[in-house]
Amino acid sequence: TFRDIIGGSEALRETIRLAKAAAGSSSNVLLLGESGTGKELFAQSIHNESSRANFPFIAVNCGAIPRDLVESELFGYEGGAFTGSKKEGHPGKFELADGGTIFLDEIGDMPIDAQVDLLRVLENSEVVRVGGKHPKKINVRVIAATHIDLENAVSEKAFRDDLFYRLNVLMIRIPPLRERKDDIKPLIEFFKNRISDKLQKKVESISEGAVSALHAYDWPGNIRELENVIERAVNVCETEEVTLNDLPSALREKSMKKTQFEDTLSIKSNEFRHISSIIEKNQ
Repeated sequence: TFRDIIGGSEALRETIRLAKAAAGSSSNVLLLGESGTGKELFAQSIHNESSRANFPFIAVNCGAIPRDLVESELFGYEGGAFTGSKKEGHPGKFELADGGTIFLDEIGDMPIDAQVDLLRVLENSEVVRVGGKHPKKINVRVIAATHIDLENAVSEKAFRDDLFYRLNVLMIRIPPLRERKDDIKPLIEFFKNRISDKLQKKVESISEGAVSALHAYDWPGNIRELENVIERAVNVCETEEVTLNDLPSALREKSMKKTQFEDTLSIKSNEFRHISSIIEKNQ
């Protein structure tokens, strides 16, 4: 739920505000964000605060389904539709989500031919199983998500423009962790407590040096990467406090270089202001 989303930065609060507005609507939602930003958590929160909360939430990773199985996974198949299929057939994810929400994660990786069938489902609210002839009415709310630039994919003919417009009704951008640095400290505490409980290891605190390094890092893998780093630190620390030495060396080096670079910029900026002040006084 929205209560499970950790952080209080302005960027995150605005994202949650938009997501709560989406929860009160039945329109399609498109979540945009880098890998590891928590797109599925937002999708689940929207579902659980909506009128569909008592019905299924079905998550599908469109990028993980083998290309030749996308249609049968999403729309189901009739018995004997293809070699190896169950003789009684099988419902697809849309049928399983009837009445609730289907979350199409990494929608940008869906093959073009499957996009045509998905568009038909969105327009007609009905599915036809692979090998079937009779459409079945469904009542499903669609939340899609991707880390790629869909507008660019449309311009390159890698994603259908009509499907993009159909999905892009309520677009919500989930900010990367580097744009919500105020949330790093509460996330560190949350992961430290949860992981130490899971590992049954007493870790009470994280040193200021370690927190500073974690704060200075840019987190290309976002929250998922932060969680992995904290889990690694809790595993290797030998006391009740995680220190700078418990963090991965690559992270320490990158954060140190960034701090040194920012310090250099600060010195240069101060020098420029000092020189400008002298020039003004002597004009």
